[in-house]
Amino acid sequence: MRTPLLTIAAAMALAFAGVAQAQTTTPGARADGTADAKPQVDRKARNAEEDKIEAEYKAAKAKCSSMKANEKEVCEADAKGKEQVAKAELKAKYDPSPANQRKVAEAKAEHEYKVAKEKCDASKGKEESACEKEAKARYDRTKADIKAKYAAADKRAAQGGSK
Repeated sequence: MRTPLLTIAAAMALAFAGVAQAQTTTPGARADGTADAKPQVDRKARNAEEDKIEAEYKAAKAKCSSMKANEKEVCEADAKGKEQVAKAELKAKYDPSPANQRKVAEAKAEHEYKVAKEKCDASKGKEESACEKEAKARYDRTKADIKAKYAAADKRAAQGGSK
């Protein structure tokens, strides 16, 4: 008789302790009352979004399999680029920081460049060379714009913190 009463008493004490702790800390807040720096991540939702990105990539790549030659290469480059952009956007969604926003912009620029370069392969000789030079020039301008846009954030990060 005594053991079951002790077990019940211990269970009740643990239950009350859990309730007391749950009341003192709320999601998104620290014990000292300040807000967390990062939003709470719903792991199931994030994993579902990652799975969706992967499924979309596989579907896009499957569409490419019926194509031939350069058209297939362009399609595959586009599918891979879209996957990389979606992954960068997902990371920026769950960890919104200037560095992650920059990675999204860089992924988009890289995607556009790779697709443009593959499209240039359809041409031959001087036309192909001119097309690739134009694609590279656009890519370099975009990268320079990204660098200029995020230079202030990079400078703060290099100085060692949030000022």
